[in-house]
Amino acid sequence: MSFDTAIFAGGCFWCMVQPFDTYPGIEKVESGYTGGHVANPTYEQVKSGTTGHTEAVRITFDPAKISYKELVEIYWHQTDPTDAMGQFQDRGDNYRPVIFVKDEEQRRIAEASKRHLQESALFGDAKIVTQIEDAQPFYLAEDYHQDFYKKNPERYAAQEAGGREQFKQEHWGE
Repeated sequence: MSFDTAIFAGGCFWCMVQPFDTYPGIEKVESGYTGGHVANPTYEQVKSGTTGHTEAVRITFDPAKISYKELVEIYWHQTDPTDAMGQFQDRGDNYRPVIFVKDEEQRRIAEASKRHLQESALFGDAKIVTQIEDAQPFYLAEDYHQDFYKKNPERYAAQEAGGREQFKQEHWGE
């Protein structure tokens, strides 16, 4: 069996794990940091906004069971692709929406999907501002951030209630 990886940033990584974690073919979803200039950053460093890193999830998946294209679709349904300055109550560069692509095939799929979303007018005249960038080194977040929604269900629910859940229902019917 040959696994592949995908990296997505869509605000707080706590809220980005559970939506992917439930799909067949997804081996694991890890919280971490990527896109910045500091090696092995800590949560406190990233939160300070001085590292250039974005909170993200790295998904290890079986492409025979779920495609990268399907993962990109799942990603769109977790984010507000019209908000470049963060996601919901999470503000700042470390929460910006980014699809980090590891090769030209992922780039082609992500760009086509973004174009399709823009043309769908699902968000009216608003521009789809989610960035598509080359993957950078991915640094795992501290253990307490991994599977946060399972370890801290009350805190996870409070985070989701910060606008993400309502937005998903309004725009994606979820």
